[in-house]
Amino acid sequence: MKRAIFISLILILGLAFGISCVKAKEEGSATQAMQTTSETTVVGAQTATQQTPVVAGPKIILLISEQNIEGPQRAWWASEIDLSTIEAKLAQNLITQGYSVLEPSNLSRVIKQDSAFRLLDISEAKSVKLGNLSRADYVVLGKAVASAGGNVPQSTLRSCFANVSAKLIRVKDGKVVAYLDASGNSAHMDVITGGREALGNAGEDLAAKVIAALSREGGK
Repeated sequence: MKRAIFISLILILGLAFGISCVKAKEEGSATQAMQTTSETTVVGAQTATQQTPVVAGPKIILLISEQNIEGPQRAWWASEIDLSTIEAKLAQNLITQGYSVLEPSNLSRVIKQDSAFRLLDISEAKSVKLGNLSRADYVVLGKAVASAGGNVPQSTLRSCFANVSAKLIRVKDGKVVAYLDASGNSAHMDVITGGREALGNAGEDLAAKVIAALSREGGK
């Protein structure tokens, strides 16, 4: 009798152990399947990201000569200087919106091909030629001038103003697609610093108008 009970217990324990092993195996398989699915999803997402092409925005050349208060008219293409205050502000806004701005360093070799590219008052035709040689899509051609006004009432500050006139030119056909005017102002004890601030503010104003004109063109 005792032996029969003992044998029954062994059979019951063996059966329970077998069921436990089967469940563990099933759970392990399910976990492995989930991990495989997750890894496949991640790899698939990474592959999709790698295969997604990055679309570059239209390439733009900035040709805006600048004259600060008590200073000469200057332009990066006519002398070895960097972008002007107004060009730098315009470039910053364009890049933020996804456009590509060609830097002076990228254009120096092309500019050396034609002495007319070095003229301070570069012509519209030459700016288009420069754009074609540089594979640009648009050129912003213009001139900015800062001036000083009177003293701000009850202060030692001087009023400073800046005005810019520019054209947005489509390079592929040389067409002027927009005529743009912008302005900015500032107040400072030093008129040169104030003029620079006014030019920067004019650059912000011009940037909004250039971006709006490019959007109408379907450039972005």
